Amino acid sequence: MTTPVCTSASTAATPATQTLPYPSFSSYVRARQPVLLRTARSLTANPSDAEDLLQTALTKTYVAWERIEDHRALDGYVRRALVNTRTSQWRKRKVDEFVCEELPEPEPVPAGDDPAEQQALHDAMWRAIMKLPDRQRAMVVLRYYEDLSEVQTAEVLGVSVGTVKSAVSRALGKLREDPELGLVR
Repeated sequence: MTTPVCTSASTAATPATQTLPYPSFSSYVRARQPVLLRTARSLTANPSDAEDLLQTALTKTYVAWERIEDHRALDGYVRRALVNTRTSQWRKRKVDEFVCEELPEPEPVPAGDDPAEQQALHDAMWRAIMKLPDRQRAMVVLRYYEDLSEVQTAEVLGVSVGTVKSAVSRALGKLREDPELGLVR
């Protein structure tokens, strides 16, 4: 005995020879997937989670496909499956809470290792480097940020090793004189 999932008075009075708007489950999915995916995205924060949610709801719909008598109500059936599935996922989420006698406190950060100060120094250094002429900037970046040797830097830029040494020396002199970096010392 099958129990009808979606019925209405109008379908009971119509003859059994009526054509269904979606002759197969795959044709229904092809036709309605974009609309249903928008609904799933409104229920989740992550687009990938929305796709997974829709697939789960469509799986539930496929299992009940033969029992659904009124195919005009399929969207409502799938939307209800989406909401119910999302509610079940929300209820099952695991919350890790442990009772302890003492609250865990983060380790104190030493004065020199303050992340805000490190970021400020990093920003000031990049601003100072950006003030250098292009060639000196390229050599400083290759030497100290890319960690290339003087020989490798010379090969990359197509100059002599002596040129790299003198240009880097002049660039470091300019960086030492930069007023923004003077505050850090």
